[in-house]
Amino acid sequence: MLHPDGEPLIKRALCKTGMVFALASVCLLSGTTGGHAQELDGFDMPVNQVLCFGMNGITDPDALGVCDALALGQNVRARELAQQWVSEQPDSPAAQFALAEVLFRVEGNLPRALFHLNVAESLMDYPTLGRAIESGNLEWHYLTLSQLSYAHQLIGNQLESLRYLDLIGEIYGQDVESFRGWPLIKLKLYDEARASADKVLATSDNPRDRSRAWNTLCAVELADLRPNESLQACENAMGEEESIALADANADLDTVHLLNASEVSLNLLRFEEAEDYLNRASRQIDPDSVGNPWVYKLYLYMNQARYDNAREALDRMLVWRDAQSPLVGVMNRGDHFLVSAIFLLLAGYPDDAARLTQAALNQPDRTGSYTADEAQKDSVAALVNSMAHQQRYERLREQVAIQSWWRNWRLLIEAQAARFQAWRAGKLAASLFADEETLQNRMRPYAPLDVHIPEWIESELIQLMGAGVMQNLLNASAAQGVFALNEGYFFAYQTEILAIRGQTDLVQGAAEQALRLLPAQEVLLRARVSLRLANSLWQAGNYETASAHFAYAIRHDPGIFRRTGLAIPVNFVASAGASAFADELSRYLRRSPRLMAHAQGLPLELLADDSQTLCLRDHSGDALSCIQLAAAAASDEAPVIPTTALSDAQRLVQQFHEGTFSLSYDISRTQRLALLGNSVIFSNQINNPAADQDTVLQR
Repeated sequence: MLHPDGEPLIKRALCKTGMVFALASVCLLSGTTGGHAQELDGFDMPVNQVLCFGMNGITDPDALGVCDALALGQNVRARELAQQWVSEQPDSPAAQFALAEVLFRVEGNLPRALFHLNVAESLMDYPTLGRAIESGNLEWHYLTLSQLSYAHQLIGNQLESLRYLDLIGEIYGQDVESFRGWPLIKLKLYDEARASADKVLATSDNPRDRSRAWNTLCAVELADLRPNESLQACENAMGEEESIALADANADLDTVHLLNASEVSLNLLRFEEAEDYLNRASRQIDPDSVGNPWVYKLYLYMNQARYDNAREALDRMLVWRDAQSPLVGVMNRGDHFLVSAIFLLLAGYPDDAARLTQAALNQPDRTGSYTADEAQKDSVAALVNSMAHQQRYERLREQVAIQSWWRNWRLLIEAQAARFQAWRAGKLAASLFADEETLQNRMRPYAPLDVHIPEWIESELIQLMGAGVMQNLLNASAAQGVFALNEGYFFAYQTEILAIRGQTDLVQGAAEQALRLLPAQEVLLRARVSLRLANSLWQAGNYETASAHFAYAIRHDPGIFRRTGLAIPVNFVASAGASAFADELSRYLRRSPRLMAHAQGLPLELLADDSQTLCLRDHSGDALSCIQLAAAAASDEAPVIPTTALSDAQRLVQQFHEGTFSLSYDISRTQRLALLGNSVIFSNQINNPAADQDTVLQR
């Protein structure tokens, strides 16, 4: 769940200045009430002056120069001016704050910004409002305390965030109660967070305060396993935002409120309702929203095997990401890395998926605006990283099958290296998941308050953590009513546990129950259960029913065979007229780790030598995959085996594996690199070559 305020306390009422961080508790210091002077405990503030860092009354020419540069989008110049100011006046709190602000806005560089904020605070040790006024640094003191509270929230130091909120309340007499709820939630002090939200709702008429309080209750009620009450709280938060929109034509409904409502709806297994919230959230780009609705739509589409929609969502997700502010970019980059990696796994690009998940592990997360913490994101990244290396291992095994034995030594070494990397990432994931409460909450369908793991991937945890451990947790979760809304998820877990234990005689009953009860929208999870059921039925000799389930699995999730390492039984149907090409093709196909020769298997036929088309069909004759040999095309990346070194039969088998056991989406190397987020500057220059170089945001 997300925190709706992607800004610090100083954006509180928000006076529309076009700046990310604008001072105002009811526009406390920013003069938005016509020509009346604002007052702070009897201290008259000047009016009708230019806003700088969201405040009236700032007259320092250095500060105004930085503000003018920011307002014009000349970000490089703003940083140069701020750095020069600090160099010339290192003891100026205004200079230190200005540089911190530029670092926040232009680079999203929290550590450096926090350093300069700490310096600014050390230069302004004012215990009372009178001392702050007397110093002449009133504005800079308030701004610094507010920004420090926000910065500590983002980096996960919630106690410090609360301490600075208390300082603002004590020195400036400002009501900061509505900002206390989120740090309390991050500290898992849910009773205190509820009490804080109730206090705000009982005492405040400010719609933004009330919206923030309802969002706090939205998270708290979900943590207390009361999703219906949680959804109502989310709706109330949006209601408060709508009242603001009615009063201010420039105000929009908060994107994060819609995303939180969608999360709660998923927890209630209301899939259409969840998608409706996401559709509403994605209608207009919100650069300051920590949540990107296309991330969640991409997850939803993948779960439901709506692959064309998912491919479009990937593109739209990048458009939204490239439009968001740099500070937001460092907060939600892990979301983009993980969902992109998972889609690339399905599309057959495990190398790129491994790079994305490794980037998610290497770069620190700023999870202050998420209920999930950094360890949770790392655990999911490690899990998907392990899956990516395992899938790469399986692809290399397929390559080994079409090579001459004497050439396989290099591929075998690469395969074992990939297997070792999968094992190592899996161990890391297991160590990060090694918490009973965390694992038990993961079993809850669409577990709230945690990092999202698709339900069809959560089964991978059983292999990592051990079937015995997960069986005990599964039983405990069921006893607590975790699967009360739909027991199909319980039987899906049970199916996987029994399959890993090798209890194939018991798999059938659990799998059939899962398929009977699971929501129709859980297409990929149902495909995994179907594959386990098919394997069990095949071993029991029920070939006809097993073949139908194998066909279902490959139709809806072709990559499931690589992820599980299982083979599909096939019957090699001879083409009309034997030939050397057909014999060579059959030899390579029989070596494949994805195929298992059996007279009762699914028909696999070479249509004719001249067409060089290989077709896999179900028993009714419908095509599951038909691959015609394509000419060796220039590739934008080095292949595992140079295509020039392969015969036609080898290339057809290679293309059959790629076309049958992954999605048929050709994603260019340029876009796959763009998923890492390193193309922002280049895309800006390409799309607008005449743009002022100062307007290019550097990440």
